[in-house]
Amino acid sequence: MNRVPKALRFTLLSLRDLLVSAGPFVLAAVALIALAYLWLDPTPPRQVRLATGPAQSAYDEFGRRYRQALASNGIDVVLVPSQGSSDNLRLLREGRADLGFVQGGSNERATREEHGLESLGSLFVEPLWLFYREGATRAAITSLTQLQGLRLNVGSPGSGVPALMHKLFEANRVAPAGMALSQLAETPATMALLAGQIDAIVFASAPESLMVQMLLQTPGIRLMDFAQSEAYSRRFPFLTPAVLPQGVVDLARNLPPADLRLVATTTSLLARAQTHPALLQLFSQAALDLHGPAGWFSRAGSFPNTQHSEYPVSREAERAITGGRPFLQRYLPFWLANLVERMWLALGLIAALLLPLSRVVPPLYEFRIRSRVFRWYGQLRELELRMQREDADAAQLERELAALERKVAAIVVPLSYADELYALRNNINLVRGRLRELAA
Repeated sequence: MNRVPKALRFTLLSLRDLLVSAGPFVLAAVALIALAYLWLDPTPPRQVRLATGPAQSAYDEFGRRYRQALASNGIDVVLVPSQGSSDNLRLLREGRADLGFVQGGSNERATREEHGLESLGSLFVEPLWLFYREGATRAAITSLTQLQGLRLNVGSPGSGVPALMHKLFEANRVAPAGMALSQLAETPATMALLAGQIDAIVFASAPESLMVQMLLQTPGIRLMDFAQSEAYSRRFPFLTPAVLPQGVVDLARNLPPADLRLVATTTSLLARAQTHPALLQLFSQAALDLHGPAGWFSRAGSFPNTQHSEYPVSREAERAITGGRPFLQRYLPFWLANLVERMWLALGLIAALLLPLSRVVPPLYEFRIRSRVFRWYGQLRELELRMQREDADAAQLERELAALERKVAAIVVPLSYADELYALRNNINLVRGRLRELAA
């Protein structure tokens, strides 16, 4: 019954010796890994702020879709309502949002002067929708010069549309003073148009906007045909020509009854440079699913892309757009795959650094075990020298040898080093035999 606890004791003592010998190496490895973790910061925050737009706008709808997509990976996307693109830029600059939807051309500064923002790619086109009442003009509107004398709503200041329309009016040499301009938000402006309080309304939005969908199907409301759409795209690099195909709104009712030419801005998802790279990766992957399918103005796979970007494109976005989902994330949960992806290089460097040091552990362990045995040889040698003196006290030496033997009997070493322990015991018996011979 006593053999099992004793064997267990030997095993535990051996493990203790191994841990003590490898302790400095293990501590160094843990310290280096901890420093690498703190430096690389591989784990993203659980919450991120996304600047969207007015209620019922396309930005608001896409914000909800992103929130749902990232929730599957445990990320809480807080939607920050705004007046639109220009307002989103302001929120990003002030640090009140981490990411935001921004239209091309809505930045009043030169993008080369804009620091601290990067793009996750172009997500979708936002046509410039200019709706007007049929009775407001004698002929269909095909040029901005025909807006002279009309009551036109150009959108709220934070939407970015007023700044865009100012550039287009200037290019057409249309004096804003010749029109009754208002800057109502989308919903009240739409209600004013339907009530006949204004003649025309313009906003830039994706076709998913509820207001766009409603106005396209409202009798008595017409959509402007931009006859010079190609010319606009050549004059303004942030604009692209787009075509609303005949019947795309409603095939049964054939809405619209003919192809309509439009100009469109490209909307990008911008992020602050301080935003965690793993979050940028998640948003970029979500963008592939949300904006990749075919739409009214794009074929499948056209978006997201890195074209028409006015800002530097994030490396995470480029990786996602060109390479899709990373290899590890196809088989592992996001959090684990992200940790490995961001730590593997640091772990490789740490392993390369610690590998030479690890060679010290076996000799150190061996020295620690053997020193338990060899330390008693000094005392045994002293007894052997003393018994060779003429005045040696044989009885006293015998007692000291017996005491030494009891101490040696209490030594515990791994079985692989037992031969050295038994050699010490034999040497003690050898000295005892010589002592008895001298005493006789």
